[in-house]
Amino acid sequence: MIHSVLPVGLLFQQNCTILADEDTREAFLIDPGDEPGIILAEVDRLKVNVKAILITHAHLDHVGALAETKEALNVPAYMHPGEQFLYDTIDGQAAMFYLPAPRKTTIEHELAEGMKLELGKYTLHALETPGHSPASISFYIPAANRVIAGDALFRRSIGRTDLPGGNLERLLKSIKTKLLTLPPETEVYSGHGPETTIADEARYNPFLK
Repeated sequence: MIHSVLPVGLLFQQNCTILADEDTREAFLIDPGDEPGIILAEVDRLKVNVKAILITHAHLDHVGALAETKEALNVPAYMHPGEQFLYDTIDGQAAMFYLPAPRKTTIEHELAEGMKLELGKYTLHALETPGHSPASISFYIPAANRVIAGDALFRRSIGRTDLPGGNLERLLKSIKTKLLTLPPETEVYSGHGPETTIADEARYNPFLK
């Protein structure tokens, strides 16, 4: 699998992800948070054909460049409907950080638990992992042995729950029932910071003891 991670945004350094089948060159763009020019340049460099944009959750740092990338690539966007309120109030999120409000766009498709998204020979399984936000989605890719976890789980940490829609109890339940139940060797790619594995987080993450 082609897997490119782009830390975007000077303030947030959010991991925007491009996943593609190495044979068909079909791709998904996940969480275009900022710096659309850098994201689009990477799509060109990889020579992939983005078929859709997937959103793990609608906090500002994960959707800030959604309108620009969606329009440039002329593709639909997928997001859980439970995140729509956050997306609708993105102006207020930006104001919290004294940032200009990003442009909004239409979300064409809804994500839900158990939904399967085909990408060449790979299948992305949508897992509902709320807690950091009201209806966060993680994407598990069995054939590639990895999960795109958004801001639910980090290396030796978990997502913050003091932002709008956060709930610590729900987040811990999501991690323990949806993520830690994946095969131990599964690679975890988070919304910020370095990758890890399910086995390492089950053993060493102090928030999961």
